[in-house]
This record gives sequence, C-alpha cells and structure tokens, in this order.
Amino acid sequence: MEDIAIIGLYWDRNERAIRETDLKYGPYCHTIAYNILENKEDSEECVNDTWLRAWNSMPPQKPGYLRLFLGKITRNLSLDVWKNKHAGKRGGGELSLALEELAECVAETKDVEGEVQAKELAETINRFLHTLPERERNIFLQRYFYMYSAKEVAARYHLRENHVPVILSRTRKKLAAYLQKEGWAI
Repeated sequence: MEDIAIIGLYWDRNERAIRETDLKYGPYCHTIAYNILENKEDSEECVNDTWLRAWNSMPPQKPGYLRLFLGKITRNLSLDVWKNKHAGKRGGGELSLALEELAECVAETKDVEGEVQAKELAETINRFLHTLPERERNIFLQRYFYMYSAKEVAARYHLRENHVPVILSRTRKKLAAYLQKEGWAI
C-alpha cells in the first residue's frame, strides 16, 4: 500500500492503518529499535509504541515521508528506553560507542534552553549533512542515526571494516569545523 493511502487511513481513524504500517515498515522500525536496544522484547515494545504515537499524531500531522516519520519516532522512543535502562552506568554496545564518537563534536544539554539549542543544532547538522557527498552522508547516518556497527556499514557499502572508522573520523572533523563556522562552541 502506498504511503499516502496509509496516511489517509490514519486520518480516517481506520485501525487498518496500523496493520498496513506494520506490514510495510515493521522490519524497518524493528531494525532501528534493535540497533539501539540490542533486546528483542524492548525493540518490539518500542515499535508498538511507535504505532501508538503515529496513531495519536495523525491527525493533525500529515508526514511528508512516512518512513522517516516512523523511523524518527522509533529512534526517539528507543533512545528514551536505552537512557532509562542505562541511567547512572556506563553501558556497552553500539549506542554508547556512537555517542562517545560524536561527543567530540556535540555536547549534551538537559535544560529548556538546551532543548531549544538542541533543535537549532539538529537543523545545523542537517544542513551540514546536505553538504556531504551522498555515500559519506549515508555512512554517517547509518552509524549515528540508525546505530549500525562499523562492520554492518562496511558490508552495506562494500568497504573494508577498518575503512569505515576513517571515513567517520574525517566526517566528524568536517562536522566540528562546520559547527564552529556556524558559531557553535565545540
């Protein structure tokens, strides 16, 4: 079923919307959740919560890209679950590693002003990503948005596994320079 038809089902408050969403985007959302949580049950719960959040969001929202809309919801819910489970302790896994890699470019914020700045920072990073060649941008997103391991990214782009960290390191340096140029303190 086409995305526009699925969105129409949500707007019509037709429960079939959830079935169609799960059929089309279930594996995609499960992959995002599992890459972050590394736990099947928690991932399933996040995906179910994604369908509920989508149901509660449409209407009034009418996403332009349903796949990205659902992916972002799944990612944010999964990150919240991960943070709650790892509060006060250093965790292992891909998320911890990815966050440590990005820490050299971006600091975490915890107050209201910080939340506003975080949105502005996200917009700046998005503009930066559009300056990159497509492959470099996709590798960066695979690692830091979808939380794929370097090995998984290498397999997707037919690269040697040790080449991915090099590409990511160079991209992070470009990001840091771009952020500084845009007035962000690093």
